[in-house]
Amino acid sequence: MLTIFSNFRILIAAAVVATLSGCATQSNSLSVADTIATKPELSTLNNLVVQAGLSDTLKSTGPFTVFAPTNAAFAKVPAKTMEDLGKDPAKLKAVLTYHVIPGKIMAAEVKNGNAKTVNGANLALSKAGDFVTVEDGMVQTADLSATNGVVHIVDSVLIPPSR
Repeated sequence: MLTIFSNFRILIAAAVVATLSGCATQSNSLSVADTIATKPELSTLNNLVVQAGLSDTLKSTGPFTVFAPTNAAFAKVPAKTMEDLGKDPAKLKAVLTYHVIPGKIMAAEVKNGNAKTVNGANLALSKAGDFVTVEDGMVQTADLSATNGVVHIVDSVLIPPSR
């Protein structure tokens, strides 16, 4: 009886490990775009990425580092600004690509200074201990790995400087 119970415990442990391994593999098999799409707190960003026609880009080879604003961050943006972005695809694309850096930068690798974004402007990054900031925003959840980069969830929408 003890042997059957021990074998049963080993079988259960193996099943748990296999299940958890499958979950890890599945989450790592998502692109940056798909990673954003799976997070309910990033649904506004996901909708804007689709509207701007950037989904395919964020599914491509990359690598990309995306500073992804939450729905709450977008809620802080004035309604008039959001309305203007919705009417101006080029401006929307400029704002969204300001949140993307070419290359994969994990939180531990962030250096204090500027990084060139996909839209061509510089983005101020800084790190103090485990805290990472991007411009005036704070990284809330770091290092969501994707097949083509990494997503860091931030509490602010980043607005590129006027040209």
